[in-house]
Amino acid sequence: MTVSIQRGSTETDSSVNQLPATSTQNAQVASSSYSRFVQRLRRRYAAELELLAPGEPRRESMAAAFEALRQRGDAVGDALRIVRQLVMERLVTLDCDQQAPLAVVTTTVTELAEFALDVACADACRELDAVHGAPLGPEGQRAQLWVVGMGKLGARELNVSSDIDLIYLYDVDGETRGDAEGRGRLANQEYFSRAVKRIYALVGDTTEHGFVFRVDLALRPNGNSGPSVVSLDALEEYFQVQGREWERFAWMKSRVVAPRDVVLAGQAHGLRGAVLPFVFRRYLDYSVFDALRVLHRQIREQSARRSAGRPERANDVKLSRGGIREIEFTVQLLQVVRGGQFPELRTRPTLDALQRLARANLMPQETADALALAYEFLRRVEHRIQYLDDQQTHVLPVADDDLRWIAQTMGHPDCCAFLAQLDTHREFVAQEFDKLLGGEKPCTGKCNGKKAAAAPAELVDLLDDLPPVFADRIRNWCETPRVLALREDTRMRLRQLVQRTGQWLKEPDGDGAGQTPRHVDAAMRWADWIEPLMRRESYLALLVERPAVQERLLRLLGAAKWPARYLMQHPGVIDELASDEMLSSRFVAAEFERELEARHASLTRTGEADEERLLNLLRHAHHAEVFRTLARDVDGRITVEQVADDLSALADATLRVTARWCWPHVRNRHREVAQFAIISYGKLGGKELGYGSDLDIVFVYDDDDERAGEVYAAYVRKLINWLTVKTREGDLFEIDTALRPNGNSGLLTTSFQAYEKYQLGRGSNTAWTWEHQAMTRARFVLGSEDHGAELGARFDQVREAVLVAPRDREALKAEIIAMRNKLRGARPVKADRFDVKHSPGGMVDAEFAVQFLVLSSSGAHPELLPNVGNIALLLRAELAGLLPEGVGRSAARAYRELRRVQHRARLNEEPTQVTPPALAPERDAMLALWKAVFG
Repeated sequence: MTVSIQRGSTETDSSVNQLPATSTQNAQVASSSYSRFVQRLRRRYAAELELLAPGEPRRESMAAAFEALRQRGDAVGDALRIVRQLVMERLVTLDCDQQAPLAVVTTTVTELAEFALDVACADACRELDAVHGAPLGPEGQRAQLWVVGMGKLGARELNVSSDIDLIYLYDVDGETRGDAEGRGRLANQEYFSRAVKRIYALVGDTTEHGFVFRVDLALRPNGNSGPSVVSLDALEEYFQVQGREWERFAWMKSRVVAPRDVVLAGQAHGLRGAVLPFVFRRYLDYSVFDALRVLHRQIREQSARRSAGRPERANDVKLSRGGIREIEFTVQLLQVVRGGQFPELRTRPTLDALQRLARANLMPQETADALALAYEFLRRVEHRIQYLDDQQTHVLPVADDDLRWIAQTMGHPDCCAFLAQLDTHREFVAQEFDKLLGGEKPCTGKCNGKKAAAAPAELVDLLDDLPPVFADRIRNWCETPRVLALREDTRMRLRQLVQRTGQWLKEPDGDGAGQTPRHVDAAMRWADWIEPLMRRESYLALLVERPAVQERLLRLLGAAKWPARYLMQHPGVIDELASDEMLSSRFVAAEFERELEARHASLTRTGEADEERLLNLLRHAHHAEVFRTLARDVDGRITVEQVADDLSALADATLRVTARWCWPHVRNRHREVAQFAIISYGKLGGKELGYGSDLDIVFVYDDDDERAGEVYAAYVRKLINWLTVKTREGDLFEIDTALRPNGNSGLLTTSFQAYEKYQLGRGSNTAWTWEHQAMTRARFVLGSEDHGAELGARFDQVREAVLVAPRDREALKAEIIAMRNKLRGARPVKADRFDVKHSPGGMVDAEFAVQFLVLSSSGAHPELLPNVGNIALLLRAELAGLLPEGVGRSAARAYRELRRVQHRARLNEEPTQVTPPALAPERDAMLALWKAVFG
């Protein structure tokens, strides 16, 4: 147990500044006592140390100490400075003697800054109001000063010797009220400029008691050449006209930190509307990679200049390779790139952001954990460096005793063990940072202080190395205004992509696993895709920054035609190819819904959850999942049945989320949770959904409220609109409600009781045979959280009652045959062709046969009741003796193969008809099934 030095001790520096060399000695003298800064504080403020309440310094205890100092006669500035010194002494004690968590230190220093700025704002405005009156807005309301904390202050991560990066804003222009006689009026701009000077004097000036915080205003609009305070309107204009890429990183952690009453009242929310669109773009923004590289290179060069001739300065735990800044850059880059589309990534603290990135699968969990450990380690080292002398430095000391003290307070027995741990963390950080940025990019002629590289070659210089067809396409680009109008750096990216594509084209064609059958076709489809996107630089930047994405994209485009069309409609989904795990995984509905709900919650917190944003959020998430399934499909990772399963599960999940989000937007809704359900039919009901399939669904409600009919009708209209309307992200589904009671002449939604009566033939208004055929593939998709399970069970009872109802077998057979002939007449096929779906012996024959077997035999054979799909039902029918031996199995194999052929043809945008004798065995198996069932 350590024994702390008595406060107010008069021991000499030499006696206290001896570093304990052994654990025995370390037990005799508190570790904090080694700090020369602490020694000075304990001598100078021995009488004041007890003013700060025991334990972790919180804002309340700081305020109490401040008031005690003011009551004894200390001026505002002096009292703030003394409180700062008391807090610092306490933090060194807690950190070094008691190993307090990092969060205790950073939170305390942040609260100290917020408290000091709040006091300074109040004092400055009080003085100015007495002379010039309150600043007023156009409607006579008081104009407000907003002190915006940037960087570590905004993220609540201040270190013990941080400067505070501030930007001063005010909400509205106008002028002050003037004094009692109306004199001394000032424009609001001038009033707040004077307030800023007074705040700086109270917080930033160095006096006999030191300073409270060093203040840096360099991040304000136009930097050091700009005014000290600007209006919110001026800030918005600056963002739109002059805002630079690196400023987006700076503003990402911004937060209004004072005055406190403005923060608590939520009066500064207007800033959010200006900052969020500037920082987070609504598309994947890979163009920021170069901006971050330039910023990082400048920091490295500045660090190198500072350490030139001073090698001891090269060991900077913040700015050197593998330092704190590289962890922050890694996190911020991923947040800025993706935070527009994934609002759940928007958070200021670095450690929280790391875990969010891991949850979003943008970083392996083990990497996030390792970076978090490195961050905490480096920040604790940084604090100990600053504890020594209260200097704003991040460089390890060269004095052996100082370094040994840092090592021991970090829990290491000696310097060697400490330095080894430090090197391990920094090497890991550097590797992850270099992996993200792809290493340093070559100079392109704009590198400060370096010799400009040769101008990049033009597209025309690449033509001789390209296959003739692809070369002709690129030659056309060389002459088109679309390309000639591109900026130089964009043309360079385009050239780099064409050159990389040319290298890929040298691979041989092949039909094996992992091979591309027609490389040139893929390159031509890639050209078709990229040409209309050339002005959208983020896509070019993505492919340049992620070579693996371009290669996977080319392979995908070479596998089939339809992916190229899908990518033209939804180009943003190509970022999904950046994930190494994407191809080997499968769709998980619970994860999909959880991620969407997290994004919805994030948008709600920032006031962005309007209908348009939610519609686009749903569409982007759905399109991304469809694309993931498509990529696995064409790569041969999943079967046709698995594709259908995943697309059907995706549609179910999308319907559930859309229904939940849509209900609160219904006017005059009469309850918090809709008593409502969706029943699916057809491809969705049978879980055989394909790409671009429409959804056959029926809407029902179970609500006795007299307003229910009107409210749910409005709800369904809005829900269909949410599902079908085209936004900038496209649409979700085409919806077909023709299977509702009374078809297109019936109501869009009906009560479950009416639906039940219709299906079971109670009363004069009853379902037709073809509607009972559809019921064989009907499935309950969703219901309300508190009522859905019960309603789902009731639907299953209705479906079973319909399917097992006694029927005239011959009459049923005649009706189904007539229906099949009618459908065949509507889809004529030439005699010398075989359509895998509609020709005799096609898939429709199997579907009608299964429907007949279920409707005619479920009463005696309940194993036919479950909605398990046509293949499984054919096998069950044979096992039940309803089909001759082998007929069901052969038909099931044929059905599976015909589905596969149809699926591949649609992916390649080819006809689904073949020339006999192709698929003759499958056709014969289907005809045998038809004969066995219908004769």
